[in-house]
Amino acid sequence: MAATQKIIVLRFSAMGDVAMVASVLQEFSEQNPSVELIMVSRPAFKPFFDQIPNLIFHPIHPKTTHKGIDGLYKIYQELISYQPDAIADLHDNLRSRAISTFFRLTGVKIRRIDKGRAEKKALTRANNKVFKPLKQTVERYADVFRELGFNLKLSHQINKSQQAIPAKAKDLFTDKTTKKIGISPFAQHIYKVYDLTKMEMVIASLSNLGYELFIFGGGKTEQDIAEDWAQKHANTYNLISNFNLTEELAMISNLDVMLSMDSSGMHMASLVGVSVVSIWGPTHPYAGFLGYGQSESDCIQIDHPSRPNSIYGNKPCLCGVESCIDLIKPETIVNKIKEKLNG
Repeated sequence: MAATQKIIVLRFSAMGDVAMVASVLQEFSEQNPSVELIMVSRPAFKPFFDQIPNLIFHPIHPKTTHKGIDGLYKIYQELISYQPDAIADLHDNLRSRAISTFFRLTGVKIRRIDKGRAEKKALTRANNKVFKPLKQTVERYADVFRELGFNLKLSHQINKSQQAIPAKAKDLFTDKTTKKIGISPFAQHIYKVYDLTKMEMVIASLSNLGYELFIFGGGKTEQDIAEDWAQKHANTYNLISNFNLTEELAMISNLDVMLSMDSSGMHMASLVGVSVVSIWGPTHPYAGFLGYGQSESDCIQIDHPSRPNSIYGNKPCLCGVESCIDLIKPETIVNKIKEKLNG
């Protein structure tokens, strides 16, 4: 490839998927330092890419400026100014296909992610389930760049990249001797959320063991829940709505371990090299969405013939009267975290 290669990368949502793209682009940039990347995503996700060299972040505003076919043509006009050599469509939705089509008409090379939809359907169907690990999503992303002619070998290792504590959070990180645990107990889909009463039991146990706990992720409702936990349990701090994404990533990079659902908290921890203990319900690591560089042995889940029945966690569990995620005992989670911290 020529030294002046420029690739436009398209991935607009969801938060965890975009964070996984950032993990892949980190390694791509290291292995292909002469290539310039133009990452197109929602402006809120820009902090995921701030540490990647040779990358320009170009925001898309799908609900305003870039809404509808006219808006998509407008962002095409913005992007064509980069004079790209290729388009890596890591999203494969209507918007990314439309933008790609505009470029294709001008002769720009397009490659698109293979999401493995048939395999995922076979993994999650109730009858004749094909229960086997599928290609990891990060490898599906990497395949797009390989098809464009680039060399890319993913390490599947997390690399600790400790960042400076934000000024307004320094008082929370003064104790250098106590182990620090991040907790990301919420998710976009309710079926991926561990029972909050049981999660409070986990928090109470970890607090009693003397660890410092930092709660991440969510909106106003989740903020109120986290604030209640912080008031009731020693060394427990609510970070929701108090810090921006850049500051959250910096704080996560200073943790010893993260406890997360199958959600963006897991992928944010991967991005800054922090090990994750993850809790799984109707979804499953076999679908390919385990955090980059994370270990399946750190996934807490119940074996059941109906699992998984959902790729994204937007469908309820089919395991019976009680959801499979609620069959997980709080002490199982606490013991796994202790094992990670003392291992």
